[in-house]
Amino acid sequence: MNYKIVLKIIGNVLVYEALLLLLPFAIALTYSGEDANSFLITIAITLIVALVLRNIKIKDKSMYAKEGFLTVGLAWIAIAAFGALPFVISGSIPSYIDAFFETVSGFTTTGATILTEVESLPKGILFWRSLTHWIGGMGFLIFVLALVPTIGSNSIHLLKAESPGPNPGKIVPKIRETAKILYIIYLVLTIIQTILLILSGLSVYDSVIHALGTAGTGGFSNMNLSVGAFNNPAAEWIITIFMIIFGVNFSLYFQLIKGNIKGFFKNEELKYYLLIVLVSIVFIAINIIDFNNGNIGLSIRQSSFQVASIISTTGYATTDFNLWPSLSKTIIMILMIVGAMAGSTAGGIKTIRLVIMLKAVRRGIDKILHPKRIQSVKIDGKVVDEETISGVLLFIAAYSVIYLIALFIVSFDGFDLVTNITSVLTAISNVGPGLEMVGPMGNFSNFSKLSKIVLSFCMLAGRLEIYPMLIMFSKSIWKRTY
Repeated sequence: MNYKIVLKIIGNVLVYEALLLLLPFAIALTYSGEDANSFLITIAITLIVALVLRNIKIKDKSMYAKEGFLTVGLAWIAIAAFGALPFVISGSIPSYIDAFFETVSGFTTTGATILTEVESLPKGILFWRSLTHWIGGMGFLIFVLALVPTIGSNSIHLLKAESPGPNPGKIVPKIRETAKILYIIYLVLTIIQTILLILSGLSVYDSVIHALGTAGTGGFSNMNLSVGAFNNPAAEWIITIFMIIFGVNFSLYFQLIKGNIKGFFKNEELKYYLLIVLVSIVFIAINIIDFNNGNIGLSIRQSSFQVASIISTTGYATTDFNLWPSLSKTIIMILMIVGAMAGSTAGGIKTIRLVIMLKAVRRGIDKILHPKRIQSVKIDGKVVDEETISGVLLFIAAYSVIYLIALFIVSFDGFDLVTNITSVLTAISNVGPGLEMVGPMGNFSNFSKLSKIVLSFCMLAGRLEIYPMLIMFSKSIWKRTY
C-alpha cells in the first residue's frame, strides 16, 4: 500500500476545498454576516493541514485499485471533517457530531438535516451548505482531476472509485479531459436552471441555492418548507424537469452534444428510468386526487415533483407526502431504493443494476426450465459479461447487509419502525427525507450521536458505491508492503 501517494492526493483535495470555501466567505461578506470569520478560520486550518500533506515527498508514484479506493474513502471523510468547521465555529451547529452529519449529508447529496429551522441561519452558512451538494454531486476528486495534472493512467482508479454505476469509465481517452467534459456539462446545466428560476420569480440567491441543490440532487433548501415555501408552480416545474435531467447518465449528454441523438434515445437504462418516472407519477397522481379534494392539476404537479425528487434522490418537497395514502408512500419507498441512472449525480442502487439483476434472475429461471439453452444477459444489444453481473449482485448484497446492520443499531434509539426503516434507507440511498419522524417536514435532530455516526457512514457508503468505505475495514489494506 502506497500511503504517501494517498496522503498527498488528500492534501491536494483539501487545498481545493479551502479555495472553494472562499465562495461562501464572499457571500458572508456581501450580506455583512458574522459568519465570515468562521470561513477564514476554516480556510486557514484546512490550508495548513493540506500543505503539510502536499509536501510529503514520494518516490513511488504508482497507484493501483486499492490506493484509489482508500484515497476516495479517506478524502471524503476529510472534506466532511474540515467542511463541518464553519458550522461549529459560527455557532450555527454547536455540536461537531451534528455538524459532521450535516456536512456529510451535504457532500453525499443526501439532504438529511439535523436543523429544525434554517431561515435564520447566516447567508454564507446556507450557501456553503448548498454548495457542498454541487461539489459532491459530480464528485470532489473528479473536480480535482479536472483542474490538476493527473497521476498518469492510474487516475482511472480514482474515477472508478468515485463514479456511480457498475462500469464507470472514460468518455474520452484522457482522464483529465473526461473530468473537464463532465464538469462543463454539469456547470452549463446548473447555470441554465439558475437563469430559468430567476425568470420564474425567485430571487437570485434563492435561485442559486436551489439550482445547486437540484444539480447535485441534494435537496438542502434555505426555506423551512423547502420548495413548497415559494408557492410558485413555474419554479416547481423547472425544478421537477431538472431533477429528472440530473438523474440521467452524463455520458449520454456527451453523446447528444456529439450529435448522436439516436443513441441517446435508444439507451435501455434511460427508457427504464423514464418509464419508472412516468408510471410512478400516474399512480401517485390518481391515488392523491381525493387527498387534494379532487384537484387533478394539483395532484399531477405534486406527484411529478415528489417522484422526480425521490427517484433522483434530491429530496426537495412541495408537500408533506408523509400524509399521503399508503400506496403513494409505498411507491416513494420503492423509488428511494431504485434511484436514477448510473453516471448521474443521483443515489440509490441505480436503474441499470436493477435491470441487470432482473434479467439475470430471468435467465436463471430459464436455465432451470431449459438446462441446455445458452442465454446471455444483454443491455443495449450487448452481452453483459459475467464479472459485471456478479459485481451487481455483490453490490446489492453488500448494500442490503449494511442497511440491516445500520437499521439494527439505529433501532436502539427507540423510535417507531417506519422512522427507523426509512431513516436508514434514505441515508444509504442519499435521498434525504423519509417517513414519519424523518418525513419532509421532519429532521434527524433527535437521533443519538451513535446513530448519527452510523447514518453518516451509510450516506458515505451510498454515495461512494459501498466499496471505498468497506475497504477501510480490511486488515490487508493497512498492511504495508515493500
